Amino acid sequence: MIAIPDETLLTHPFFFVGIGGSGMLPLAMILRGMGAEVAGSDRSFDQGRTPEKFAWLQSQGIVLHPQDGSGVVSPRQVLVASAAIEDSVPEVARAIALDCPRLTRAELLSRLFNAAPHSIAVGGTSGKSTVTGMIGWILECDDRDPTIMNGAVMKNFTDAANPFASARVGYHGTFVAEVDESDGSIDLYNPGVSVLLNVSLDHKSIEELRRLFGDFVARGGTAAVNWDDEDARFLGERAKKRISFAIDHPRADIGIEPGTIRQDARSISAILVDRRTDTAHSLRLPMPGLHNLSNALAAIAGAVAAGVELHDASTALSGFKGLARRFDIVGTSTKGVTVIDDFGHNPEKCRATLRTLKGQPGRVIAFFQPHGYGPLRQMGRELAQTFARELGPDDVTIMCDPVYFGGTTDRTEGTERIVSLIRDHGGNAEHLPTREACGDRIVELSQPGDRVVIMGARDDTLSQFAKDLLSRL
Repeated sequence: MIAIPDETLLTHPFFFVGIGGSGMLPLAMILRGMGAEVAGSDRSFDQGRTPEKFAWLQSQGIVLHPQDGSGVVSPRQVLVASAAIEDSVPEVARAIALDCPRLTRAELLSRLFNAAPHSIAVGGTSGKSTVTGMIGWILECDDRDPTIMNGAVMKNFTDAANPFASARVGYHGTFVAEVDESDGSIDLYNPGVSVLLNVSLDHKSIEELRRLFGDFVARGGTAAVNWDDEDARFLGERAKKRISFAIDHPRADIGIEPGTIRQDARSISAILVDRRTDTAHSLRLPMPGLHNLSNALAAIAGAVAAGVELHDASTALSGFKGLARRFDIVGTSTKGVTVIDDFGHNPEKCRATLRTLKGQPGRVIAFFQPHGYGPLRQMGRELAQTFARELGPDDVTIMCDPVYFGGTTDRTEGTERIVSLIRDHGGNAEHLPTREACGDRIVELSQPGDRVVIMGARDDTLSQFAKDLLSRL
């Protein structure tokens, strides 16, 4: 890779391969907001999928090209592409021919992040996007004018002119970002504050996750660590300075007064205690679930580590609107069926969503679209156990085939295996190959009082599927 000094990085034009992706789009928007010239291509753009998103990108001054290499025209362009993309992809082949510098998404983001005077990185297997959005909103309410890099649309920052706000550009030197352990790129970040949420099986083995997250905690100037998570608590001992948080652990610095948690279908509240100062504060979140209460404690701890007053942080979260596709209530049909759009795709995320649903009365119909064949091989058994254990005998799991946009992945193990495992564990599950057939089956099964949750990742059209399903119901 051709080296580009940090001081000249933003003078180069950038070309993003897969610019519509949840990781690429916000980074492209941050660069654009910093004044860089940005162009890109995307297979979904060529296929006519989610046209409103690409039209919005174009309205922001980003030039889009077909994925045929025609947009890579100068050796000064920096190609931003996944390290896994083959050299035969037209943009990559053209960049190689022109001797263009190339960066992965994480390499580019980490350079921008590490250059910021004040930085907060959010790591963990589950909850990163929500906590990043929460911290960003706390800092905005505290007049810190943060730059925020998220993997999901943050509802507090959306409006008619900015419907895809998964990023925000600030100008006061504070950078908040979620950082990814799945490809090991978390090693690239040197945060002023590192927030560790949890450690559980996802894309890597537990042993490798412990190494990655332990090093992440050790590099941070101050670490905010979840004391309810056994692995995180163990790794937190490596921190230079530390603020611990927990719902249940009695020795965490920031915790919850026992017996004060109250929740309903749309919110959760509790009395927050700061054991360092022996003070109590009211905390109310306009979203349900104990996992979101834990997320709120993480965000508060991270913000406090960055210098925000604890009372101000907890007060700000009462106005947090949440993220798109994170327990996102689409609506309730005229016959009383509620549809929820959710990003759950690994065992931990799915467990949190299903437990939140089962905390309220009513049957659950859980639709799950696996986000690839590889993830099914890696964590299929744990996913099956999650759906079998968290749902009751009256609930049903409906799964279609994994999302597949092309490539050379091994497709020998699919959804049928997962459905079989769910049944082996005593759960009620059905496999229908297409999403359309699953939608028909959900309409056929649904009854007043049901909650239908649409779960899956790496496919923006799932949100439209949820909206269409609601209208059919």
